[in-house]
Parts: sequence; structure tokens; C-alpha cells
Amino acid sequence: MEWIGNPIDLRLLDNWQRDLPIIPRPFAEIGRELSCAEAEILERLRKLSASGRITRVGATCAPNSVSASTLAALAAPAERLESIAELVGAQPGVNHSYERENRWNLWFVATGPDRQHVDKVLGDIERQTGLRVLDLPLVRPFNVDLGFRLNGEMDRPLAPRPVRKELLQEGDNDLLQALTSGMPLTERPYLEIAEMLNWSEEHVLDRIAVLQDAGIISRLGVIVRHRALGWRSNAMVVWDITSERIDEAGPALAAHPGVTLCYERSPIEHVWPYRLYCMIHAQTRTKAVETLTQASLLPELADVPYRILFSNRCFKQTGAMISRQGAAA
Repeated sequence: MEWIGNPIDLRLLDNWQRDLPIIPRPFAEIGRELSCAEAEILERLRKLSASGRITRVGATCAPNSVSASTLAALAAPAERLESIAELVGAQPGVNHSYERENRWNLWFVATGPDRQHVDKVLGDIERQTGLRVLDLPLVRPFNVDLGFRLNGEMDRPLAPRPVRKELLQEGDNDLLQALTSGMPLTERPYLEIAEMLNWSEEHVLDRIAVLQDAGIISRLGVIVRHRALGWRSNAMVVWDITSERIDEAGPALAAHPGVTLCYERSPIEHVWPYRLYCMIHAQTRTKAVETLTQASLLPELADVPYRILFSNRCFKQTGAMISRQGAAA
């Protein structure tokens, strides 16, 4: 069923999935834009969070810019799926976990401060479940923003910004952890983060602006739960394409209307040959299939075999684990 929200809620979710104001009182500025009091904006965001329609207000970071991550999958027996999903979700740094329609039916993202942490998480899951884990690390992103209007219009950048890691400073990882875990829904959220880090509010604001300009913070704003907002027919599509064709196919697929994520990952020979991935978020399965059919007709994807893996359940969706001091909330 499609979620029918208050018009102010819809504008809040449509307009502020990115570019949250980096000023001492960001929600007051949003209120001015929406002709609402600051207190009303905060109360609306709290209710949207409590109802599960947003996960948090905060940041997402460019993949592997300040932490390590990988996409992974298990072929879980149906009778053990829920217990295995619970075990996987309890691992430190596993921040996304979904049931998808495939023999490899449990998909998750493992994150951590470095690749050693991610390897340990995958190894622990293999030992505890007795199942093989597919490790599918990112090769390059074509679009990993996942910010889009709830009416389906695509207004996000079609390519990720260049990431300038040389602008990172000591302490930035702890700041990024706070932002990806979720900002306080208070009048002065940056001040609360500053007090937690023993920084000044001005320094927090300055560093966020630098990290966003550097492409390390890929998005700062409201992080929505698409299924709870009516976008329940979500599918990961994997394409069995040669590496020589990805240079042209990746950007073309990322720019196609209805495609919300697109990236290249390492295949596993004789097990999982797929290199090119995209996500399609739609309100109905029919619409998702229509989008995929149209995408498959792109000249750059001519005759490329693909599989569509619809998501049946979301077991976990939080921010990434960045610093060693703590996992995401």
C-alpha cells in the first residue's frame, strides 16, 4: 500500500534527503523553507523515525573512503533463514541485511574501520553458520547516492564526486561515525556532537563542510526507509557483462530513469559471474520489471544476460561502522 503522508512530511522527505544545512540550527532553516516552526519540523522527524519511515537524519559516506565494506551473500536454508539473519545482523559492522529471491537468499553489507575487520566478520559468519559467504567487494561506483524524490523523479547526481581523502584529519572518523549513526533531533544537533567529541561547534561545522566538499560525505540529510514509504518492489539486478564493456555500460545504466544505484563488483569464477549491479526501487513489481526491461534495451547492454533479485524482507538497515570506538546505532 502506498504511504499517504501529510504534505509537509512529503516535502520534508523529498527536499531534504541531501544538503541538510550546515549551520548551528539546521531545522530552523528547514522550517523557514517549509513555513513551519523549528519545533514542528523536529516533532515531524521524530514521528517519522518512530514509525520506521526514516532510519535517521545524518550522513552517508562514499564507499571505502574512510572505512572498508563489502557486499556479501549466503545461501541460507529456508528453515534457518530467520535465525541466520539474526546472527548476521548481530555482527559488528553489518549495517544492511535483506532476503532476496535467489538461491543466494540472504544479502548483507559488512562494514568496518579496515578490511581486516570486514574479513573477520565474514570469517565469523562462515564459522558460526557453516555456510559459504560470497564476498563481492566494490570495484567502482557509477551511482551510490540513493536519494530520490518519492514521486519517482530522479534529481540526484548521476556520478559520484571525486573523493579527496587527503583532506581527512585526525578525529574525522569519530565525527563521521556520529553523523552516520544519526544526528540528535534537537535544536542544536551539531553542538551536541561537538560536546560528545570535546570539539567546538564551529569546528564540527567546518569539518562537515570540508568533508562534504571533498566527496567523503556523499549525502547529508534525511535517510528514508523506502519500503515503509510505499516503495516495496525493490530489486537488485546483476548483469553478466565482460569487464571490457563496463566502461560504457555502467554510466549508461546509472543514468537510466528508475535505476537508483549502480556499481561494479568483483565476480567469483564458476560461482557468481556478475560484475555490474543496479538497484531498482519501485512501488509495484510490474513497474520494476518495466524499468528493467527498458534498461535491458540500452545499446550498451545489448544481449547481456541478467538476473533480477527482488527483496522480500529487510532485516537490518543502519549506518556504516567507521571508527573503532563503536558501531552504528
